[in-house]
Amino acid sequence: MTNSIKRVGVVLKPHQPEALKTMCELAVWLAERGLTLVGGPEIERDTISKRTGCAVAEVAPEHLAANVDLVLVLGGDGTMIATSRMVADTEVPVLGINFGGLGYLAEFRIEELYTALESILSGNYRLDKRVMLSVELPGDQQGPQAAQAVHRVLNDVVINKSALARIIEIEAYLNDQFVNSFRADGLIVSTPTGSTAYNLSAGGPVIFPSMNAVVITPICPFTLSNRPIVVPDDATIELRLKTDQEDVALTLDGQVGFPLKIDDRVVIRKSKTTFNLVQPMNRNYFDVLRDKLRWGR
Repeated sequence: MTNSIKRVGVVLKPHQPEALKTMCELAVWLAERGLTLVGGPEIERDTISKRTGCAVAEVAPEHLAANVDLVLVLGGDGTMIATSRMVADTEVPVLGINFGGLGYLAEFRIEELYTALESILSGNYRLDKRVMLSVELPGDQQGPQAAQAVHRVLNDVVINKSALARIIEIEAYLNDQFVNSFRADGLIVSTPTGSTAYNLSAGGPVIFPSMNAVVITPICPFTLSNRPIVVPDDATIELRLKTDQEDVALTLDGQVGFPLKIDDRVVIRKSKTTFNLVQPMNRNYFDVLRDKLRWGR
């Protein structure tokens, strides 16, 4: 594995001075080992070069993953989720260093950065291949949806109403079979990775990351018997909005949003590619849950 990593891409959490400082130190550390650090145009190269003399090659964000052997994220889970869209179908390994708050995805602490890199360069690491979803907004829909019909999602697909809207109705289908007509504040379709996000807040279950499952969770359902449903991740899920004259939005990973109107359809399938997280060898998923969910405290 050592010889296969020549270029390391870096993604920074916005407005994070400490991440910029770390990136410069990282560039020097990698250069001493014959490796190149590259990043997007948002990195303040002129400032860094004047202050420190280190250099970081520039690659457009949409081409970063295809031009590196490893992506290093200096940020939190939000930056990791944004990176999952950036890497697209490349399946390049991603190492997350936590400069954020929770750190479900960016598991490594800053103190572990160079130890982790040494392990990766020596081949002593494991990859956690996280399921992603492919979300299709059918082409016959007009407006912003038509411009980009398919999106990849790491955490969740959410349909919900605005603060002032009434309860909305969403029909759900699984492999063309009618599941239910949910009357609720909204509906969440979550991957195992996203099960600890909005799904958990809405009363859904925590799903182990390697499970081949997706959970459909109603948000504040009108009927209390409407409970979360766990379904196979290779099923095709179709959601149809059946409510008119309400302010309803489709949100992908909490970062990309589109307005929806009555009879709009959202089709969700398992993505053909995964998001490949570099995992610490000395921790397991339950360590993360105990820490982040504060179990036993």
